Amino acid sequence: MRPAVAGLEAVSSIGLAEGTPQLTRLGLPETGPAAAPTGATFQSILSAGLDAVNGKVANADQLVRQFALDDSVPVHQVTIALEEAKLSVELAMQVRTRLVETYRELMNMQL
Repeated sequence: MRPAVAGLEAVSSIGLAEGTPQLTRLGLPETGPAAAPTGATFQSILSAGLDAVNGKVANADQLVRQFALDDSVPVHQVTIALEEAKLSVELAMQVRTRLVETYRELMNMQL
C-alpha cells in the first residue's frame, strides 16, 4: 500500500472525504447539508452588526449612568462594558473604511 493512499484512508475515517463540509463559521448556527439557505442578505448582516454595536454602546451608557448614581454596579463591570463598546465601534469603523475603499476601487476600475 502506498503512503498517499494510507493518508486518504485516515481522512475518510474522520468523515472529510464524504463530501460534507465539517467546518462551521464561528458564531453562526451549525447547519446540515440538507438545510436550506438562510436568505441573509448583505443588508441584513450589516444591519445586525450595527444593531449589535448600538446595543453594546447603549449597555455601556446605562452602566455608566447606574455607576454615577449609586455604587451598586461594580467598576470592573463598567470598565468591561466600556471597552467592549469601544472595540465594537472601532471594528465597525474598520468595516466602513474597507467598504468605502472597495467601493472606490470598483468605481475606478476600467472596463
